[in-house]
Amino acid sequence: MSRFWSDPVAGLAPYTPGEQPKVANLLKLNTNEHPYGPSPKVIEAIRAAADDRLRLYPDPESTALRESIARLNGIGPGQVFVGNGSDEVLAHVFHGLFLHGNRPLLMPDISYSFYPTYCNLYKVPYRLVPLADDYSIRVGDYTAVHQTAPAGIIFANPNAPTGTALPLSDIQAIAAANPDTPVVIDEAYVDFGADSAVSLLARHENLVVIQTLSKSRSLAGIRVGFAMAGEAIVEGLMRVKNSFNSYPLDRLAQAAAQAAMDDTAYFESTRRKVMDAREHLVGGLAGLGMQVLPSQANFIFARHPDMAGADLYVALRKRGILVRHFAQPRIDQFLRITVGTESDCERLYTELAEILRNAK
Repeated sequence: MSRFWSDPVAGLAPYTPGEQPKVANLLKLNTNEHPYGPSPKVIEAIRAAADDRLRLYPDPESTALRESIARLNGIGPGQVFVGNGSDEVLAHVFHGLFLHGNRPLLMPDISYSFYPTYCNLYKVPYRLVPLADDYSIRVGDYTAVHQTAPAGIIFANPNAPTGTALPLSDIQAIAAANPDTPVVIDEAYVDFGADSAVSLLARHENLVVIQTLSKSRSLAGIRVGFAMAGEAIVEGLMRVKNSFNSYPLDRLAQAAAQAAMDDTAYFESTRRKVMDAREHLVGGLAGLGMQVLPSQANFIFARHPDMAGADLYVALRKRGILVRHFAQPRIDQFLRITVGTESDCERLYTELAEILRNAK
């Protein structure tokens, strides 16, 4: 602790990202990156943009990118807000939509661990809502009449780290039951099997849908995320953004993101490969006696009844496979495993089978 810090800094509990290893030949299945590279058109777009125009500031409104996103989702450009990764978009959402006196933000007790970090940073009161015993979101917890109206509701769909997803009918019910409350759906993994709530925007002015290009578009290294909502909400987010950083996306990021959004054929092909590999992996792990939660994401959440999650994590790492373990109540026996290529999944299955065999 430094005497030069501002008063609130010592009390912050920063988010801990997944390990970025420096070990050679380690199979990295811990941060839900896409196993296939970005569209070749993305690389072409970056090369075309890497010229002397880099001396100039980028478009502060990311106009062309917002138009591409809007066109793909059947909404207007004024309904799209972009940022430096969906984490920055989320930060502006927490700052811009959830501060309403002492009214609490509602969110699942098991979800993206950055949410409580933002609450602590921006002093957003919050209340954790327990998931059901099967790790699903109980819709009634969010549609019930609350003694104090919530300042906001947020959850990931599919949820992280569980991978389970709510149908659109449940999301609509939550939005309808809270017409004066922002309902934020974090859809980082939606393209791997769930239905996007963007189709509900026209009916619910309180709904905000957040997506990222880090997962299904293979651009985790570029950092582009976006929110889709009514124009009034987007205007509020723009006010926050322009009070923080007017130029969140550089020229290369905007060019890459637009190319990724426009190449729907590549997107469909590679996401299907991941989904097929996931289903094959789930079947294989079930055959090893593992419990795997239903997943509509590019990862699975699994545990074995005869081996502790922490021990399984360590055993895999010794064999050159890195997965994610959360030392958190209720889920500390689970591992979150990113779905890789077919060969990645085969290697994981083989090593797991041998570990479990030797543990008997």
